[in-house]
Amino acid sequence: MSGAALTIKDDLKINDVQVEILVGIINLYSLVGSAAAGRTSDWIGRRYTIVVASAIFFIGALLMGFATNYAFLMFGRFVAGIGVGYALMIAPVYTAELAPAASRGFLTSFPEVFINSGVLLGYVSNYAFSKFSTHLGWRLMLGVSAIPSVFLAFGVLAMPESPRWLVLQGRLGDAKRVLEKTSNSKEEADLRLADIKEAAGIHQDSTGEIVSVPKRSHGEGVWRELLRPTPAVRRVLIAAIGIHFFQQASGIDAVVLYSPRIFEKAGIHKKNDKLLATIAVGFAKTLFILVATFFLDKVGRRPLLLSSVAGMIISLSGLAIGLTIIDHSDRKLIWAIALSVTTILSFVASFSIGMGPIAWVYSSEVLPLKLRAQGAGIGVAVNRTTSGVISMTFLSLTRAITTGGAFFLFAGIATVAFVFFYTFLPETQGKSLEEMDALFNDFKWKSSMRRRSSKEDVYGNGNGNTNGRIQLEAT
Repeated sequence: MSGAALTIKDDLKINDVQVEILVGIINLYSLVGSAAAGRTSDWIGRRYTIVVASAIFFIGALLMGFATNYAFLMFGRFVAGIGVGYALMIAPVYTAELAPAASRGFLTSFPEVFINSGVLLGYVSNYAFSKFSTHLGWRLMLGVSAIPSVFLAFGVLAMPESPRWLVLQGRLGDAKRVLEKTSNSKEEADLRLADIKEAAGIHQDSTGEIVSVPKRSHGEGVWRELLRPTPAVRRVLIAAIGIHFFQQASGIDAVVLYSPRIFEKAGIHKKNDKLLATIAVGFAKTLFILVATFFLDKVGRRPLLLSSVAGMIISLSGLAIGLTIIDHSDRKLIWAIALSVTTILSFVASFSIGMGPIAWVYSSEVLPLKLRAQGAGIGVAVNRTTSGVISMTFLSLTRAITTGGAFFLFAGIATVAFVFFYTFLPETQGKSLEEMDALFNDFKWKSSMRRRSSKEDVYGNGNGNTNGRIQLEAT
């Protein structure tokens, strides 16, 4: 949308406020999808919910591509937004529930990898389609996004269903077969199944293909438990909601969606140069998210997250300083332009190496089994609401306090985020999903790093070779 917005404004003759609403409203529309996705996934399963998300987004993309006016385009954004909400909620939940503990961070970060790959492809398509007429170019930019949803829908049909969802339906036989395919050994599969049965309230002696499930495991009372949580669940909810809020409040979507305008403020005025610069943003974002996937299960969540946020604070501060100097200078300052461009790239790189993927990995793995779908939906709702507010007010904010001032504000928010993460989020590396309740009950931030170090001495460094022993610890 960043590149399309440039030509949509000219073609449909809309003002900056309408551009802000058009760009950011999809995040608020996605709340409808994220609110419905939790219940839908509990009803038809995680896998078919992804198919539903793909179908909805396919329709939305076509509507945007064929839009004839602003109202038609907004309706297409509404439909696509519902699909986005479904996908953002269900993709990390499905991956976290399917993956073994030793590789859960690597695999659960994959949705973020492909989101960033999509952003990069979007920037490239913006540049390619900018060669077409104003009337046609932006419609191709938006309509072509229907193609990936087709591949996603058919691809996920070849994947197994979540074993945790299958257990909640009493389908132990199907769950066991999926776990045997996705575990390193039969013993590990049996341990994972025992943990899931315990979390679902199914007696360990129940070994049939299909067994009866306690009524509450079908989803009844979930919202009651979320609204009146135990102390451990309350901490989990604060952690999950907090990480989603700070992920977006630090301004990442302002950079992703308005990068051509930011580059213009930095002194890059030619349209082609601005679009090429946005491709560099997409490339940096995608490259460093790939780096993050290989370190999540080796380094751990906390070190990567804290390093990421520290880099974001430095980058945002540097960007704010560079833009402020450019704004108050009467002549072209090459060093200030270079500082601004460099810090934009370092900001998205820092974001992608930690904050980007870990928000989804962490929130999907810490929620208890019975509350995971609806709890993840709440996290997505906070994420999308914050993103919507940022993207729908960024241009107005820059007019009120200047572009440099906006990034000083984001740097301050990122600083608060660092303090929150350092004091409130325990390390989850190597833990099974069923161990999270005890982890949040026992967490004390001052001793977190010391405990993690001592566990590595006993159990290994989280490289996947000690998964059996880690799982056994919970039994």
